[in-house]
Order: sequence, then structure tokens, then C-alpha cells
Amino acid sequence: MVPWSTLSTGFQPAFTAEKLHGLQTRATKESRTLAKFYDTLNPELREFIAKQHLFFTASAAATGRVNLSPKGMDTFRVLSDTEVAYLDLTGSGNETAAHVRATGRMTFMWCSFDQRPWILRIYATARMIRPRDAEWQLYAKLFDPHPGMRQIVLARVQSVQTSCGYGVPQFEFRGDRPLLDQWAENKGDDGIRAYWAQKNQTSIDGLPTGLLDDAVKSMT
Repeated sequence: MVPWSTLSTGFQPAFTAEKLHGLQTRATKESRTLAKFYDTLNPELREFIAKQHLFFTASAAATGRVNLSPKGMDTFRVLSDTEVAYLDLTGSGNETAAHVRATGRMTFMWCSFDQRPWILRIYATARMIRPRDAEWQLYAKLFDPHPGMRQIVLARVQSVQTSCGYGVPQFEFRGDRPLLDQWAENKGDDGIRAYWAQKNQTSIDGLPTGLLDDAVKSMT
């Protein structure tokens, strides 16, 4: 190895100050796109969630299918840095309720479709609050009323992750569809409960949802 003392005074360093500054700037920009974890929902994360019109829920039991559902219609609320809730409306399936009953695990995800490419996930444990429960009125008033309000999912934040959304395309929001509310309104309260009894008491894999547990017990 040639000692430094014998090197020519004309030696040019590999990184000039200008080049080093450029590399540091690029590294700073790239670090913003890397996945980051948070323990709670800070103001920036809460603001991002509030601006989104669409979110996704994912859940699974120990075995069987993994469920993934899109949600909209302004049905999500951040209650605190560590607690969130969403209003679950009547649909053709009730997978989330069955999975939460079985394991309590849930993941929420948002991705921006505008100029800022960003993805946010909340990993959480959850439980269901139903119209028959004492807590229902306390949480139901946080949402705009809808026909066919089935349950409220109350979730405790375990961790939050952000990552780049470079692969997510850009879209413009045109509005929520009125079809689900119209469908539930046409059925009426009795029709909705009959639908719950027929379609919403078990998951695709046969797991119980607990949606009508009290009603079933009262009839036996």
C-alpha cells in the first residue's frame, strides 16, 4: 500500500463538496420514500387519512380466506392517537366481523391518488359494537346516519406504517355512489334484519360473526 505521504499534491478527492452535497440531498429525498413505522397517529398522518375518500380493510382468521374490502362514504373516524373506528354498513358478506371475533386482527390501508404518492397502513386489534350494545349510541353519533347501519368496528392502533406509492395511479374523485343507501332504504328495517339472518351470520368459511347472537338466543 502506498503511504499517504508519498501521494502527489495534485491528488483529486473522489467526492468534491458539490458532489457530496448532491448525494446528501438525493439521500434525504429517497429516505422520505422508505417505509417508516410509528407507534401512534401523529397530526401529519391524521391529516392524510382525513383527506382520503377510499380506504381498505384486511382481516383473517387463523385459517381460511384472507378478506380485503374497499370502504368509502365518509365512514372512518380517528378518535385519538391510538384509537380509530369505522361504520360498517350492510353488505353481501360479513367477513370482517367473523375474523375479528376469531382473532381480533385488522389492517387498514389508504393510498393517495393525487400528486403525492403515499401509502399508509394501520395495524390494529379490533372489536365490534352492534346496535344492541350499550356503547352503540356513543359511537354511532360520530357518523352521519345511514340506512342499514350494521356495526361499528372499534380498533386499537398497534403500529402505523407509511411507504411510497410510486406504483399507485392518479385518479380524480367524482363522488360517493348512492346505491348502497338506496338499497338498504328500500329493504326497510325488517328487510335488513331478515337479510342479516340469511346472509350475514357466518363467513364464507363458516365462522360465526355474532351479528345476531342475542336475537338467536331469544328465539331458542
